Amino acid sequence: MKVLILYGGRSGEHEVSCLSAASVLRHLNPRRYTPLLCGITREGHWFLQEDSRVQAVLQGADLQVHPGAEVSIVPAKGFQAGGALLDLDMVFPVLHGTFGEDGTVQGLFEMTGVPYVGSGVLGSSLGMDKEKAKQVWQYEGIPVVPFRSFVPEDHQEARGDIPGKTLRRLWQEWTAALQVPLFVKPARAGSSVGITKVHSFQELAPAMKTALSFDSKVLIEKAVTAKEIECSVVGNLAPRAFIPGEVEPHHEFYDYEAKYIDPDGAALIIPARIPEKDQHRIMELAVRAYRACEARGLARVDFFFHEDRGELYLNEINTMPGFTHISMFSKMCEAGGLEYSAVLDELIALGLQEFTRRNTLQYTRA
Repeated sequence: MKVLILYGGRSGEHEVSCLSAASVLRHLNPRRYTPLLCGITREGHWFLQEDSRVQAVLQGADLQVHPGAEVSIVPAKGFQAGGALLDLDMVFPVLHGTFGEDGTVQGLFEMTGVPYVGSGVLGSSLGMDKEKAKQVWQYEGIPVVPFRSFVPEDHQEARGDIPGKTLRRLWQEWTAALQVPLFVKPARAGSSVGITKVHSFQELAPAMKTALSFDSKVLIEKAVTAKEIECSVVGNLAPRAFIPGEVEPHHEFYDYEAKYIDPDGAALIIPARIPEKDQHRIMELAVRAYRACEARGLARVDFFFHEDRGELYLNEINTMPGFTHISMFSKMCEAGGLEYSAVLDELIALGLQEFTRRNTLQYTRA
């Protein structure tokens, strides 16, 4: 099978995508797949990478986006590079964040009629929008971290810089409902990009400015002091969850630096150090959350668990989680008996299965 690995992208998670894609490339079974690389620059240009660069990454070189034959999309046909259609069996979009994990590129794949790995348009967009995902889970009776949201256009006086009197009023409302400290974050971003932990009113304005630089909607959440538990889920209509793991941050919270820059930023513990009955409870809720969002292929579902009180909160779902061989998603799968290369085999098979299912549907009147 010819598998096109799509990586890079315009989001703040460009570097993370390059790391994940390099790991995917190195673990694809060469007897089963012929890999191609398509890198997306920070400006949004798509370039097919030369085979020599594929070989260099396979031998340990870092993966970056280099100029090459520009890739374009031909509706109902596929991908084109150098004036010719690419012969592809599957696209593996190892893209994190905006313009990759939010349903936009998945819609593009649907228009071209090319099979792809992972969630479709709805599952991807719901997973990216933390507010909308929480509302869906609340409807399903799944406990979520208490939250509020902020959109400047909803406040006549806040179109532009947010006035101090508006911030003071919001601070009073939010702290009354959620207490202090608060997390202020972009509603549609990942990898802890743009997140600030706010302990006082004086910290609110710069936190809001940071979040609004990444998204036009801000999520304000209660800072839950509890264990951070993550759970891998794989499947389409009948997904299965793997034994959950625990993140023990060595920073104030599990921020971008702790995840990707500081090698000692966090300890990843599998299985999570919680009672077995609670592990199974988390696995059950992870599958429910996955199905509620209509996720497909894979996801990592994140929770907060307060063992003393037995309180469990669903935090978020990541429909294309970090995918290096040391990422929690792949490590939890491995702990459950599914090695990294076998995960890739299954995800590609699930992508083909979902493509076949969609193609049995009728879209025009007879």
